[in-house]
Amino acid sequence: MDLSEITLHVKQFIDSRIHLDKTMPVLIGLSGGADSVALSDILVTLGYRCIACHCNFQLRGKEAERDMLFAKDMALMLKIPFRSVRFDTEMYASQKHISIEMACRELRYEWFEEQRRKIGARAIAIAHHRDDSVETVLLNLIRGTGISGLTGIHPVNGYIVRPLLCLSRKDIESYLSLRELPYVTDRTNKEDIYVRNKIRLQVLPLLESINPSVYETIERTASNLYETEQLYRSAISSFIDKITEQKDDELYIDISKLLDSPAPRTLLFEILKPFGFLPIQLNEVLKMASGISGKYILSGTHILLKDRDLFIVKEKTVYKDDVTVISENVLEISYPVRLKIFRVNRTSEYKIPRDTNVAVFDADKIKFPLTVRHWKEGDRFIPFGMKGSRKLSDYFRDKKFTLYQKQEVYVLLSKDEIIWIIGERTSDKFRVDGKTTRVLEIKCEK
Repeated sequence: MDLSEITLHVKQFIDSRIHLDKTMPVLIGLSGGADSVALSDILVTLGYRCIACHCNFQLRGKEAERDMLFAKDMALMLKIPFRSVRFDTEMYASQKHISIEMACRELRYEWFEEQRRKIGARAIAIAHHRDDSVETVLLNLIRGTGISGLTGIHPVNGYIVRPLLCLSRKDIESYLSLRELPYVTDRTNKEDIYVRNKIRLQVLPLLESINPSVYETIERTASNLYETEQLYRSAISSFIDKITEQKDDELYIDISKLLDSPAPRTLLFEILKPFGFLPIQLNEVLKMASGISGKYILSGTHILLKDRDLFIVKEKTVYKDDVTVISENVLEISYPVRLKIFRVNRTSEYKIPRDTNVAVFDADKIKFPLTVRHWKEGDRFIPFGMKGSRKLSDYFRDKKFTLYQKQEVYVLLSKDEIIWIIGERTSDKFRVDGKTTRVLEIKCEK
């Protein structure tokens, strides 16, 4: 293609797939490399209001500084505003326990979005091209993926747009040559220490030796799969609606309906993926379906529990080890549960409340300060109406508490003894009896 053909091809792609508004500013990720220089020049030529943004990840010393200065000069040549930022990428990756590649990606897109909001832009243009999309398909295939991972890079993802997906790397190189535009080369693009570079430098050349049209073939396959995915999504959504139910912050999955579906594993993958569960965990979840209640499996953020004929998915709760102390003159606390404390002289007219959220004790048996904390393994108490002590874990099992219900349990202690499983049951040791003259009444307000 010549210059006019390349520019027209991008214009038609934007008009049909992206729909950029020329009245609104467009933020461009300008690294200084060939792809981003071509993107910037084409969008300026097409009449878009562009603002160049450059990220310096400080990973390549003087070369990174060179790239930032080049990008600034290129923006000046194109007569567009320029913004830049420096990141301590290695520290960020270390703190978050992620790869350098992932750190660069997170930092880049977080900053781009921050700039987009400040500028009031409607789009963030990124210079991914067709060959990048082909590499992504292969990368996802190697790592393991669902159908969406085989559809390549999409032209629009939220505010992110990719106007060059209609061009190959060779098209971009041709454009830059014809326009006599300079660009910088990142030496790490030629190093095969990164998986994507290995695919670009080793795998794809090998595939080209088998099929010279491999890029076009994979791109066409990804496009076909994208349409197939739309049908897939519609069917999946229908099945998910039938077998799941959202209740407050918990998702309930009907195990029987799941197993009766045409593709239980696929449905589980789609249901659990938003909660951070990995494909490798699916076999374990399916084994749990025929197992006993109480088993669970964790993602980084959520927990999936087998509870009778259901799977229940809920965000993991992180508890502090702090203990809330209630001195004798305190009448109310609000953390970690809201409690109100009353002192009542017992008369013949006094009636003990029949409410699990209200606990009554013989005030003369209670020793202050009281404490509130989350229950823990090994805790024991004497349930009201019984003589011997029991482990709280046994009590929960008999009451058929789910894992999530146990996570929400707090206890009230007098000195080191549990006097109340809050909102549940009091200790018989501190009960109101015939000799009680003063009552300590504590109300839990949920």
